[in-house]
Amino acid sequence: MRRRRLAPLLAVTLTATLAPALGTSTANAAPAAAPSAAAPSVASSSAASPAARSGTLAPYTKQKPKWKRCDADAPADFQCATIKVPLDYRAPGGKRIDLAISRIRTAEPGKRHGVLLSNPGGPGGAGTYMPLALREELPKSTLRKYDLIGFDPRGVGDSSPVTCGLTPDEEEWLRPYKKETYAEDVAWARKVADKCRAKAGATLPHITTRNTARDLDVLRAVLGERKISYLGYSYGTYLGAVYTQLFPGRADRFVLDSAVDPTLAWRGMVQWWAWGAEPAFDRWTAWAAERSQTYGLGDTPKKVDRTFWELVARADEKPIDLDGLLVTGDDIRSGMRGAVFSPLTATEAFVELKKAADGQPAAAGKLTAFTGNAAAARKAAEVPADNMTASFWAVVCGDNSAAWPRNPERYRQDAIADKGRYPLFGDFASSIKPCAFWNKSVEPATKVNNKAGSLIVQNEWDSQTPLPSAQALHKDLKRSKMVTVLGGEGHGVYPSGNACTDGTVTRYLLTGKLPAKDVFCRATAESNAEARQNQRRDEIPGSPLPERAPDRF
Repeated sequence: MRRRRLAPLLAVTLTATLAPALGTSTANAAPAAAPSAAAPSVASSSAASPAARSGTLAPYTKQKPKWKRCDADAPADFQCATIKVPLDYRAPGGKRIDLAISRIRTAEPGKRHGVLLSNPGGPGGAGTYMPLALREELPKSTLRKYDLIGFDPRGVGDSSPVTCGLTPDEEEWLRPYKKETYAEDVAWARKVADKCRAKAGATLPHITTRNTARDLDVLRAVLGERKISYLGYSYGTYLGAVYTQLFPGRADRFVLDSAVDPTLAWRGMVQWWAWGAEPAFDRWTAWAAERSQTYGLGDTPKKVDRTFWELVARADEKPIDLDGLLVTGDDIRSGMRGAVFSPLTATEAFVELKKAADGQPAAAGKLTAFTGNAAAARKAAEVPADNMTASFWAVVCGDNSAAWPRNPERYRQDAIADKGRYPLFGDFASSIKPCAFWNKSVEPATKVNNKAGSLIVQNEWDSQTPLPSAQALHKDLKRSKMVTVLGGEGHGVYPSGNACTDGTVTRYLLTGKLPAKDVFCRATAESNAEARQNQRRDEIPGSPLPERAPDRF
């Protein structure tokens, strides 16, 4: 028998998605326009090296990518290349790392507007596959306008992948607070941080969102573009927002889908999962009660609630055996956190889990909220097994180390308090993480507060980035407009088959004109069905994740 590894939903991709700034004169702002299409600069800063102050990025911006077919089995027009970027932008003459990039050029160059870069989420999600996925999903009118550009963020996939040498058990991060095991959890968090320092201590401090944004500006220059357009999901919204902060004059049409609140990067975003799960759980109990004759979980929300917690208690006493995967009560709480954002998905999964607990045959295909998806473990053989986890912690801990308390007692107290406030997931979210023992960030977190125009798109019921998170980003991006899908389920909106949301986003990508005011759309049965389907397959707006990886934003 083996205990089930705590698996992500998105993660989080849907499952989140960090040195003085390339082209900046202050910590958070860039000049209004690039000096030229091919030459970003490194402005002077008190922390910049002499090499950085002299502006030595020309060797990077003048690179000529050697494009070639990505794979023998891939379409001929899906091309890949590798360029070099500085590990540390304060010292661009120092160590260089790889940035894996990909493209599909528009089939109608005469109608081309520019390049559309994309990011699927993370941190830790590879994105070189994105042009292929987007070509399948985006309207043909949009495809005519853009060369589709993908990339693996620094430290991820084929972009000089990082590793901490973690075992599968060490990668498991969903550790609910328990008095009797807390000392072990603290030891685990310290060990992960120590192993990451020992294995990649010179590299990990530079695997940050700010540096990834700088990489994108080098890529912009290499492609010969004065500006870039961008489609980012989940963590990719934070990356996009950071880019607009560092390089506002180089941001063209930016779509930020399922948004991260920059002020909460990153402990606050993890804790927000617990807050967001509670109203979704109440919505689920009401939905299931209204359909008690179909599902038999109780004819009032209170009875459905009791049915749920009774099964949690049973599984704590005797884990539920799903073909050798042992599901505990904590596993049920963790899995339901994301599942309840779709009442239908949650109900079907819970009914099948209850059948299994009662010794009856269960439909395995409806249990992925609790078992994960083995297909999500696909990754290139040459990429370290713990690459996604290592790059995840590098960003989540390194973007803003000040957000993470250093005293384990603080985490213990927060976990106890949040378990009381948010029974479903509070102790998971607030308990100890490796960030408590991470090195201090190389530079301060990015304060996002600019007037670069962006379009923010958000489902009301989002399993990873709750609606207030997107509303907060909307407030930070002063000239942004927001599309809210009322009743919308799932993580990732565009495209979904909803004429209101798809039409608004597509018009913006085609014309560059933001809506005159914020847009409110209503979810359709078809778009919510698509969202539920995307929870169970590795297509945009998600990216493949190994089962043991952390949930992504």
